[in-house]
Amino acid sequence: MTEPTHDEPHVGTLGARLNWLRAAVLGANDGIVSTAGLVVGVAGATESRSALLTAGLAGLLAGSMSMAAGEYVSVSTQRDSEMAALAVEKRELREQPEAELRELTELLEQRGLSREVAREAAEQLTARDALRAHARVELGIDPDELTNPWHAAWASFLSFTVGALLPLLAIVLPPAGRRLAVTVVSVLAALTLTGWSSARLGAAAPKRAVLRNVAGGALAMAVTYVAGSLLGAAGV
Repeated sequence: MTEPTHDEPHVGTLGARLNWLRAAVLGANDGIVSTAGLVVGVAGATESRSALLTAGLAGLLAGSMSMAAGEYVSVSTQRDSEMAALAVEKRELREQPEAELRELTELLEQRGLSREVAREAAEQLTARDALRAHARVELGIDPDELTNPWHAAWASFLSFTVGALLPLLAIVLPPAGRRLAVTVVSVLAALTLTGWSSARLGAAAPKRAVLRNVAGGALAMAVTYVAGSLLGAAGV
């Protein structure tokens, strides 16, 4: 009989990786839409390559730093909450071991185990690593895989930057007469890809996700272009 292997990724780890990947795709999508809206709006007011480059770079840096800072704060708060919950659980295990064992047994029963099997499983899990058992079963936390705010911040910064580079390059590299068309086509193609990717990663139907994504990006560019054109015509 062939011995089973354990090279496959753990379900929790795989889920975490998919969440990170989906967050990266959405971060890139934000970079595409916000920077495209910015540079297209400026293109409506002026054909100056330096003005477009300045606006695009400013939007890229401001957006990526904002995303990174926001993600750092958000994940730091989540990590603090997880650590506080683990500290409470550790204290309860030290002060009320029997009550915690009963609680773990009841939680396992709620997952479909019989009373006897749940009690035996709870005792074995407690003997092996009580805190880990309660963290996973009761709190839904893996003590070895707490969220890292720095990882989240860098991931958001990089994904937004990668997404923002597309409309920035598309608006400054082509000749003046083709900038807008190249940018619009490039952005809509990229939004089609990110919409499809996010839907597939979330196990959703890609068609509706792509249509929403493309429609939102097109609307953002149309609104900012009209606003830029009106401001340019007014000489503002």
